[in-house]
Amino acid sequence: MRRKARELAFKVLFEHAVGGVSLETAWQHATQEVEPEEADQEADVLDREGLSFAHRLLQGYQAQQQRVDEILASTIEGWSFGQMAKTDLAILRLATYEMLFEPTPYAPLIEVAVKIAKRYGGEDSGRFVNGVLARLLKRIEAGELSAVAKSD
Repeated sequence: MRRKARELAFKVLFEHAVGGVSLETAWQHATQEVEPEEADQEADVLDREGLSFAHRLLQGYQAQQQRVDEILASTIEGWSFGQMAKTDLAILRLATYEMLFEPTPYAPLIEVAVKIAKRYGGEDSGRFVNGVLARLLKRIEAGELSAVAKSD
């Protein structure tokens, strides 16, 4: 369920970035299609907890956007945000926020980010996202960056 929630958050952030609409408008567009059905749960439908998690990621990123972008810019080597695919940038922004400010363990978070990149990005997106997030994790583990405690 968390993977689908992260995917929804990615789609909203992507629409916000590319479509030039507010984050809240993009959220409204995206969630009109995924309203939870109480009686009939389909595989693609997020439950309230999933919707809540996706919304929390987006609100958290929005609140920490400047810090996330500064850390991301200093972690990515040889690329500016303007040179990057918008899909990769949206994925990296959400994953960076989650790595630094949410109690999610690193391994599954990175794994899902890479899967989303492979699904929505270009041929090298999965490898690129994995490399950037691995570099970010090294910076956190080295004590160069602080992150919230992770749950098991």
